Amino acid sequence: MSSSFHWFLPTSGDGREVFGALQSSGVLGTASAHRAPDLEYLTLVAKTAEKLGFESVLTPTGTWCLDAWVTTAALIQETSRLKFLVAFRPGLITPTLAAQQAATFAELSGGRLALNIVTGGDREEQERFGDHLGKEERYARAAEFLQIVRGAWSGTPYDFVGEYLDVTGATVARPPSPAPAVFFGGASDAAREVAAAHVDTYLTWTEPPDKVAALIDDVRARAARHGRTLSFGIRAHVITRDTREEAWAEARKLVDRMDPNVIALARERLLQSESEGQRRQLALNADLANLEVYPGLWAGYGLVRPGAGTAFVGSHAEVADLIGQYRALGVDHFILSGQPHIEEAYWFAEGVAPLVRAAEARAPQVI
Repeated sequence: MSSSFHWFLPTSGDGREVFGALQSSGVLGTASAHRAPDLEYLTLVAKTAEKLGFESVLTPTGTWCLDAWVTTAALIQETSRLKFLVAFRPGLITPTLAAQQAATFAELSGGRLALNIVTGGDREEQERFGDHLGKEERYARAAEFLQIVRGAWSGTPYDFVGEYLDVTGATVARPPSPAPAVFFGGASDAAREVAAAHVDTYLTWTEPPDKVAALIDDVRARAARHGRTLSFGIRAHVITRDTREEAWAEARKLVDRMDPNVIALARERLLQSESEGQRRQLALNADLANLEVYPGLWAGYGLVRPGAGTAFVGSHAEVADLIGQYRALGVDHFILSGQPHIEEAYWFAEGVAPLVRAAEARAPQVI
C-alpha cells in the first residue's frame, strides 16, 4: 500500500509565523493571520492541494477557526477530486444529525468526505460549547456516538440506549456508500480503546519513531481483540528544501519570530490541558536548546502551538527517508502542513513526494 498524503486547511489564518498576537482576551487562539481565512484564500489552498495530488485536506475544529462543515461545504464546487477530512466533536450535536450532515456532504461532493473525531482536551473550551463531561466520560460518549452514526448509515432504522445517548430509529434518507472513513486520535488508554473498537484510522501526533511504534503496537493489539484491523496515520508539519541547511534556516526563522512572552504563556496554558497527547508534545520541547528530538524531527512548532507540535525538517531526501521510517512502523496516512500553506505544499509535493513514491515502487511487493 502506498502512502496517503493529506494537507491542511488553515481556517484560523495563514502566514510566516507559527503564532500571531494573542486574542484581545489574552487567550491563545489564532495562528499568524497575515493571510485572512477568507473564502478566496482557502479556495487557493484547496486548489493547490488538489493540483499537487494530496488526497484530502484536514479542516480543524475549535473556537479560533472557522466552522469546518460550513467552510468545506463552500469548497465542494471549487474542487473536483480533493477530499475533505472534516474535524468535529461528538456530543455538541446529536449523532443522528451528524450522520445526516455527513451523508449530505458525501452525496453533494461525490463521496469526497472523511471524518476526524475530536473528543477535546481543553476543559475550558469544552465548557464554552456547553459540554461539562470529564475526559473519561467524553471518550465513553464518543464510542456511543460512533455506534449511532454507523447505525444511521446502515440503511436500517437503528435503536440505541447507552449511558449518554439514546435514539430510536436513527437513519438517513440516502446512506453513504461507501461510508466516510473515520479518523480518530488520542494517546490515553481510553482513547486507544475507542479507536480499536470503532474507527478506521488511528491518528497520532508525531513523536520519535520508537514512541509512535509503541502506540501503534498497542492499538493494533487492542483492535485484534475486537476482531478488527485499522490503518494508522500521523499529523506533522514539514519544512523541506533543496538542502538541509536551507530547511533548518527556515526552522530557525520561525523560532526567531516567536514572542518569548507568547512561548511562556502557551506553555502555562497547555500544561493545563487534559490531553495525554498534548502532554507528550510538551515533553518534546521542554529543552529550548535541543528542539531536534530525533534526526529531522523538530519540536519548535509546539512552543506556541497547541496540538501537533513537531515538524519534519531537512532536505527532500532526508524528509523522504524519515517518512520511510514511519512507513516501516505501519503508518499509511501523513497529514501534513507548513506555513505558508501554499508555498510549503509545493516544496513537499515537488521535492519529497516523488522520492517517497520512487522508494515505494522499489520496495518488494508482499503477496
